[in-house]
Amino acid sequence: MTPMREPTFLILTALAVRPMHGYAVIQEVSELSGGRVVLPAGTLYAALDRLSAEGLVEPEGAEVVDGRHRRYYRLSDEGVTALAADADRQRRNAAAAAQRLHLRTATQ
Repeated sequence: MTPMREPTFLILTALAVRPMHGYAVIQEVSELSGGRVVLPAGTLYAALDRLSAEGLVEPEGAEVVDGRHRRYYRLSDEGVTALAADADRQRRNAAAAAQRLHLRTATQ
Protein backbone atom coordinates (compact mmCIF):
# COMPACT_ATOMS: atom_id res chain seq x y z
CA MET A 1 0.00 0.00 0.00
CA THR A 2 1.24 3.48 -0.88
CA PRO A 3 1.80 5.77 2.13
CA MET A 4 -0.92 8.40 2.48
CA ARG A 5 -0.19 12.07 2.04
CA GLU A 6 -0.86 14.05 5.21
CA PRO A 7 -4.07 15.77 3.99
CA THR A 8 -5.56 12.39 3.00
CA PHE A 9 -4.61 10.89 6.35
CA LEU A 10 -6.17 13.82 8.19
CA ILE A 11 -9.39 13.77 6.14
CA LEU A 12 -9.87 10.07 6.87
CA THR A 13 -9.01 10.66 10.53
CA ALA A 14 -11.60 13.46 10.71
CA LEU A 15 -14.26 11.09 9.36
CA ALA A 16 -13.28 8.21 11.66
CA VAL A 17 -15.71 9.15 14.44
CA ARG A 18 -18.84 10.21 12.58
CA PRO A 19 -20.13 11.42 9.21
CA MET A 20 -19.37 15.09 8.54
CA HIS A 21 -20.13 17.74 5.96
CA GLY A 22 -17.30 19.39 4.06
CA TYR A 23 -16.89 22.53 6.17
CA ALA A 24 -16.78 20.42 9.35
CA VAL A 25 -14.05 18.26 7.77
CA ILE A 26 -12.06 21.41 6.94
CA GLN A 27 -12.33 22.57 10.56
CA GLU A 28 -11.47 19.15 11.97
CA VAL A 29 -8.41 18.75 9.72
CA SER A 30 -7.15 22.15 10.83
CA GLU A 31 -7.66 21.20 14.49
CA LEU A 32 -6.05 17.77 14.09
CA SER A 33 -2.98 19.32 12.46
CA GLY A 34 -2.64 22.14 14.95
CA GLY A 35 -3.48 24.61 12.18
CA ARG A 36 -0.68 23.43 9.86
CA VAL A 37 -3.04 21.94 7.25
CA VAL A 38 -5.74 24.25 5.95
CA LEU A 39 -7.80 22.79 3.12
CA PRO A 40 -9.51 25.13 0.67
CA ALA A 41 -13.04 23.91 -0.15
CA GLY A 42 -12.14 23.05 -3.75
CA THR A 43 -9.19 20.96 -2.63
CA LEU A 44 -11.28 19.16 -0.02
CA TYR A 45 -14.10 18.27 -2.42
CA ALA A 46 -11.63 17.07 -5.06
CA ALA A 47 -10.01 14.88 -2.38
CA LEU A 48 -13.41 13.59 -1.21
CA ASP A 49 -14.37 12.74 -4.80
CA ARG A 50 -11.07 10.85 -5.23
CA LEU A 51 -11.42 9.07 -1.88
CA SER A 52 -14.99 8.15 -2.77
CA ALA A 53 -13.86 6.73 -6.14
CA GLU A 54 -11.20 4.71 -4.26
CA GLY A 55 -13.87 3.36 -1.90
CA LEU A 56 -12.36 4.95 1.23
CA VAL A 57 -15.25 7.34 1.93
CA GLU A 58 -18.93 7.18 1.06
CA PRO A 59 -21.58 9.86 0.66
CA GLU A 60 -23.90 9.94 3.67
CA GLY A 61 -26.64 12.22 2.40
CA ALA A 62 -27.15 15.93 2.08
CA GLU A 63 -29.25 18.74 3.52
CA VAL A 64 -29.85 22.43 2.99
CA VAL A 65 -29.00 24.66 5.96
CA ASP A 66 -29.53 28.42 5.72
CA GLY A 67 -29.76 28.11 1.94
CA ARG A 68 -26.48 26.20 1.68
CA HIS A 69 -26.22 22.67 0.39
CA ARG A 70 -24.26 20.38 2.74
CA ARG A 71 -22.98 17.02 1.54
CA TYR A 72 -22.08 14.53 4.24
CA TYR A 73 -19.41 11.84 3.99
CA ARG A 74 -18.48 8.89 6.15
CA LEU A 75 -15.46 6.61 6.37
CA SER A 76 -16.14 3.27 4.63
CA ASP A 77 -15.02 -0.08 6.02
CA GLU A 78 -12.22 -0.05 3.42
CA GLY A 79 -11.30 3.45 4.63
CA VAL A 80 -11.09 2.20 8.22
CA THR A 81 -8.69 -0.55 7.12
CA ALA A 82 -6.55 1.85 5.06
CA LEU A 83 -6.42 4.46 7.85
CA ALA A 84 -5.47 1.84 10.45
CA ALA A 85 -2.73 0.47 8.19
CA ASP A 86 -1.24 3.91 7.56
CA ALA A 87 -1.45 4.87 11.24
CA ASP A 88 0.43 1.66 12.05
CA ARG A 89 3.06 2.44 9.38
CA GLN A 90 3.56 5.92 10.82
CA ARG A 91 3.75 4.55 14.36
CA ARG A 92 6.49 2.06 13.34
CA ASN A 93 8.44 4.78 11.53
CA ALA A 94 8.19 7.12 14.52
CA ALA A 95 9.37 4.34 16.86
CA ALA A 96 12.37 3.62 14.60
CA ALA A 97 13.26 7.32 14.49
CA ALA A 98 12.94 7.65 18.27
CA GLN A 99 15.16 4.59 18.77
CA ARG A 100 17.82 5.96 16.42
CA LEU A 101 17.77 9.36 18.11
CA HIS A 102 18.12 7.67 21.48
CA LEU A 103 21.13 5.69 20.19
CA ARG A 104 22.67 8.87 18.82
CA THR A 105 22.34 10.57 22.22
CA ALA A 106 23.73 7.52 24.01
CA THR A 107 26.87 7.43 21.83
CA GLN A 108 27.76 11.11 22.20
